[in-house]
Amino acid sequence: MGLSWQQGPLSAGTVGHFLTPGPLAGRLLFAERLRRRMRVRFNDTWIADSEDVVLLHEPGRYPVAYFPREDIDEKVLAGNGRTTRHQDLGETAWFAVRAGGRSAERAAWEFTALPGHAADLRGRVAFAWRAMDGFYEEDERILGHAADPYHRIDIRSTSRTLEVRLGDDLIARSERPLVLFESGFAPRWYVPRADIDESRLRPVDGRTFCPYKGLCDYYDIDDAPRAAWSYRNAYREVDRIGDMVSYEPDKAEVRLDGTRLRLEPGQNVVPHGIDRGLDVEEVAPH
Repeated sequence: MGLSWQQGPLSAGTVGHFLTPGPLAGRLLFAERLRRRMRVRFNDTWIADSEDVVLLHEPGRYPVAYFPREDIDEKVLAGNGRTTRHQDLGETAWFAVRAGGRSAERAAWEFTALPGHAADLRGRVAFAWRAMDGFYEEDERILGHAADPYHRIDIRSTSRTLEVRLGDDLIARSERPLVLFESGFAPRWYVPRADIDESRLRPVDGRTFCPYKGLCDYYDIDDAPRAAWSYRNAYREVDRIGDMVSYEPDKAEVRLDGTRLRLEPGQNVVPHGIDRGLDVEEVAPH
């Protein structure tokens, strides 16, 4: 979820509300120091290296890292005369990024006429995620987007009974499922493969990538498309769900202790922003 996208508290689709006597502004932007060393690599060259990155949380987008100009190799920024206007932060100047004979157009930007209340971003440049070779915290590459300090995942074991049916057929039953709580999302229930009828799972093309869990594989069940999924090689931070299977409650009948689960509104992840890069091509080589 994060602070400002999907169903976060600063997003347009938030599931909660602020307890204030009057309405808040329709759009709230939040900026904070990242407090981590962050680097950017382009064409085998470190073009930015900073311990003073500011993270901007903007409604409908993942957080974006802004680097102070003094921590950027100025030779790599080439102004192209292109400007646009941000609805909250004013005029935006765009740059090509060039290093070692390679060039990426419209790959960086800077707000050049910031209102006074947004001075935290003055003199800072952001880089389009997919235009760069990689973003790093210290020596570890960060995939998908800048790490969001407000995104959290907790996994809990339970002895509650989870059953999954398709029509009259019982296709999964477990008294040892795991429940995954992810910021802003409804709980997701994962079942060990030993407790499912694996013959009903038909693998389909079209994996997706989660920066917090890894690559996700999908399965059709009879005529129900992409009704189940699995993180077969889940990241070590969430490896408890690795190779377990979860089922979409709007495509199969999923019951927890006899109570049917429903897909809650706003649970589908929607691409946002010019620097969005949640796809398999980014993560597969890693």
